[in-house]
Amino acid sequence: MTSASEFLRRLKLVYWINNLFNWKYLRPNKALYRKYGIKKSVFAPISSADFPDKAEELPWLDQPGALQRIEKNSTFLSFDTELQQAIRTWITDGYLILEQFFSPEDVDLINSEVDRLCETRELTWRGNRIIFAIHHSEKLKKAAAPAKLMQLLDFILGKEAVLFQSLNFLKGSEQRAHSDSIHMTTYPAGYLCASWLALEDVGQEQGNLFYYPGSHKFEYLMNQDFETGDNAFLLGKGAYDRYEDKIESVIQEKQLTKREFYPKKGDMLIWHANLIHGGNLMKDQSLTRKSMVLHFYAKDVICYHELTRRPAIIK
Repeated sequence: MTSASEFLRRLKLVYWINNLFNWKYLRPNKALYRKYGIKKSVFAPISSADFPDKAEELPWLDQPGALQRIEKNSTFLSFDTELQQAIRTWITDGYLILEQFFSPEDVDLINSEVDRLCETRELTWRGNRIIFAIHHSEKLKKAAAPAKLMQLLDFILGKEAVLFQSLNFLKGSEQRAHSDSIHMTTYPAGYLCASWLALEDVGQEQGNLFYYPGSHKFEYLMNQDFETGDNAFLLGKGAYDRYEDKIESVIQEKQLTKREFYPKKGDMLIWHANLIHGGNLMKDQSLTRKSMVLHFYAKDVICYHELTRRPAIIK
């Protein structure tokens, strides 16, 4: 990234202008702002500092007694025993694993559609990833977020799940430990989840995923919890690095146990908005680690980006 482009990414005025250009996507937030007592324009920057308190409602599976409550839920009882156990793991550990949730044919369709979009130059790899491929192919969107997945996410969130973002990776991200809630945030907190689909078998050499079970129950780390370096006109330089340092201090303080994901093609990992996770370093840089990540917001909550203080533009 050049120094000029980096400066523009930090300039708060750029985000204001972008918000105005996307007015039709942000106008529906007016009703939500009234509901939650937010007295500012839907085009203005927004962060956790703008909300009246932190003691807001919890997603239903984050509330005390969730394990006991789901055992009497008719939708839960309609799931097969394997999925029921996975949902219990979500409540206690903040994630669930669905083995062979996608068939080989489903995965091949996703891979071939991504390849087609690149061959026709509708999309290009930005380093190691492609963002928002779902906006360029309805076929890809339907294949990556089938009805059976959306129904499960509706149940997990307790609200209708709305697909917001897709990320396709060619190789391992090697991203340090983090929680998605610093990037894609909601008020009330916790109404976001992510799915990670293995588009090929993945081993340790490829830079596999890691995560910390139970970390979703910790307090959400927001901008006020670390030094962002912001001023009135610019976002802080190196703020995200300082955020990752703060997450690392939490891992050490809590003495968290790291767990790793070694999926087969078609396996899926779904994680909670606040689960600490990341990507291991690649041991063999010549290997691919094809995967597709989707982020889902819940409907009828305020959706924004804490680190950059932008309202989310959901198309």
